[in-house]
Amino acid sequence: MAIRPLDPLDKYAKSRYEAVLIAAARARQINAEKVAAEERGDEDVAILKKIKVTTHALDELLDGEIKFERVEE
Repeated sequence: MAIRPLDPLDKYAKSRYEAVLIAAARARQINAEKVAAEERGDEDVAILKKIKVTTHALDELLDGEIKFERVEE
């Protein structure tokens, strides 16, 4: 697995802290999908078990695949 630089996170979020929160929320979603697939007995479970959810979520964020909306107060 190649190590990706995290410097580009600044263009996707206001700060690295915000980027980490976004990636963490996505990682929880991926993990929930993974657990649900295991409970259903899906055939893709072997593939899903190999996925590191945090790394996958950060990759999605760096690739611009995660869409989020800021709530301004």
